This record gives sequence, C-alpha cells and structure tokens, in this order.
Amino acid sequence: MLQFITNESTKYSIAEEVQMAIEGGCRWIQLRMKDATDEEVRETALELIPMCKETDTFLIIDDRVDVVADLKVSGVHLGKEDMDPLQAREILGPHAIIGITANTAADIIKYKGKDIDYAGVGPFRFTTTKKNLAPQLGLDGYRKIVEEVRQAGMDLPIVAIGGITLEDVDALRETGVNGIAMSGAIINAPDPMLYTSQVMEKLLGIPHD
Repeated sequence: MLQFITNESTKYSIAEEVQMAIEGGCRWIQLRMKDATDEEVRETALELIPMCKETDTFLIIDDRVDVVADLKVSGVHLGKEDMDPLQAREILGPHAIIGITANTAADIIKYKGKDIDYAGVGPFRFTTTKKNLAPQLGLDGYRKIVEEVRQAGMDLPIVAIGGITLEDVDALRETGVNGIAMSGAIINAPDPMLYTSQVMEKLLGIPHD
C-alpha cells in the first residue's frame, strides 16, 4: 500500500497534489499541514473529502483529532508529540484509522494489545519534508524492526517513511514492511500522476492507466 502525504509546494495546491496522487492510483492520503491553523486544515480537508469519497480513498489527517472527529474523515496519524493514540481512540470511536509514528521496535511494541491500526516508521533516509528527524534507518533498520515486532507477536502493519523514491520500493518490500509513504518524491516528480502510478505498479504488480 502507498500513503501519499501532502506537503506545501510552490508548484501545486494541496488539492492538486492529492488529485494527481489519486489519479495515479493511490487510495490512502494523509493531510499534513504542521504549521497551519485548525481552520486552515479543516478548509483544505473539505476540498479533499469529495475526491476521496468519489474514489473510495482513505483520508487521514495528521495530528488534528478534533478536526477528524468533526469532519468524520477516515482517521488520524499521531506523531510522538501529539495526542496519545488511546485517548484519540476514545474520542474517534472504534471505526477510525489511528496511526502512530515510530522510530524503533520498542516504540511499536509498547502498544501491543492496544487498538491502533498501523505504525509509520522512519526515516528511511534524510528528508526535507519533516523537521526534527530521528536517526535514519536504512534497509537494515527496517529488517531489524520488522523482525523484533513480529517476534513480539504483533502483526501491526508497518509503513516505511522518509525520503523514499521509486527506486527504493523493491528493496523496501523485501524488508517485510507492509507499505510505504511518500511525499516529496511524488510532488517534485516531472509528472506526479505518472510517478504515483509507477510506484503503485511496483507495489501491486498491477499496471495503471
């Protein structure tokens, strides 16, 4: 699976970014607007909701649990400094997707038996779209984390994130991760829609028109 994470760009609006990712076959969007107000996030989400509904695309919002609850989008992604995911579950109910950010196996294992849906694990390599980066993991880092988490008896989906490009997809899949997240590689591609479709092809083995 591919998660597309929005990022401010001089070339496209966030709605344009999402439209191109969806047209390329991506069905999982994370709206991330770290420096925006709740109202700005809400207004942007309202632009994205119709295109996501029309294509059965999951729309999750980074951090803003109240906005997620108000707009009833698919769910929320929570960083380490954001709301506790168990508190978010109480607010959003049983059907919301709740993802967490993790940098180590221990970050994930501490939620064993708790009701979360996936862990975004990274960074794979240096990325300019995220501030305050944790140490880069590389392929070996993912192999070790996946192995430790599975040995702990958790089958929680692990999504690799951080500076990932099309060329990395095959090697990352071999580490045992369940999905990848991309932002800058798609936004900065000459043709974001084509690039997304090429990523989807590698992930699924299914060509997209």
